[in-house]
Amino acid sequence: MEKEKAEQLVEVQKYENQYSEEKFWDKVAKVAKKAGIKVIYAALLLYYALQSSPVSAKEKAMIIGALGYFILPVDIVNDLIPGVGYLDDTAILVAVVKLLIDAINQDVTCQAKAKLSQWFGSYTEDEIKIA
Repeated sequence: MEKEKAEQLVEVQKYENQYSEEKFWDKVAKVAKKAGIKVIYAALLLYYALQSSPVSAKEKAMIIGALGYFILPVDIVNDLIPGVGYLDDTAILVAVVKLLIDAINQDVTCQAKAKLSQWFGSYTEDEIKIA
C-alpha cells in the first residue's frame, strides 16, 4: 500500500508546471464553495507548509505537484462533474498532507483555519478532519 502511494505521488510531480501562487489563489477563489471545505483545507495546509515550513526539495516537489494537479481543471475526474469532480483532487491533496504531516506545524494549521473561517464562516473540526 505504501509503495502504491509513493508511486502515485511521483506521478503527481508531473503537474508541477501547473502551479503558481497566482493560479492557486485564482482556483481557490473560484471553486472554494463548490469543492468543499475539506478539499480547500488540505490545499491550504499544503500551500502554507510550502510558504513557511522548512521542507526538503523532494517535499516541495510533492506539494507543488499536488497543488498543480488541484489547479488543473481537466484531470482524472473532471472538476466540472457535480458531486464527484473533486474526489481525485481530495485524494491527492490528503495523501500528500498525510505524507508531509511533519511539515504541517501549528502555524501552518492556524493560517489555513483562519482562511477557512474567512471563506466558510464557522465549521466543525469533523468537517475538516483529515483521517
